[in-house]
Amino acid sequence: MQNTSNQYNAVIEVCRDLFVKKMSDYGSAWRILRLPSLTDQIFIKAQRIRQLQENDIRKVDEGEKSEFIGIINYSIMALIQLEMGVAEQPDLTTEKAELHYNKHIKITKELMENKNHDYGEAWRDMRVSSLTDLILQKLLRVKQIEDNKGKTIVSEGIDANYQDMINYAVFALIHLREE
Repeated sequence: MQNTSNQYNAVIEVCRDLFVKKMSDYGSAWRILRLPSLTDQIFIKAQRIRQLQENDIRKVDEGEKSEFIGIINYSIMALIQLEMGVAEQPDLTTEKAELHYNKHIKITKELMENKNHDYGEAWRDMRVSSLTDLILQKLLRVKQIEDNKGKTIVSEGIDANYQDMINYAVFALIHLREE
């Protein structure tokens, strides 16, 4: 599992680097987005990945990797929004946003390590297409929870679903790096 931890860190470093660069370019304009808007952005990225996996012809020269990175970063934004609430105006410096990013990645990685221990790294035998489908399933669950105004009876909350999507996207990126 040490290899998984190192691979996870390498993937997150790429994602964080892009997040920080986009914060420098755009500031924290994303802070005005309501949770359903972020969920829809992630959904668009997951749907595009699925289309790329199913179609031989591509009309835009971007592959799955950039979309999985987007899923990770938008999911982190959603976790930050859950924690802080929606802002009326951009209100985070790049440095503060990165601190929040790191905090949520730390929690999400700890969840991955615990589940990875219990499941015995079963994800290593999964296909990238299956990880994509699991992300889409989690998105549909999040949309239902959002439609239910955040209420669940026996299910985990929205935050756990975003964390799972991050971890599935990291696993997919590890697989794509190994191909």
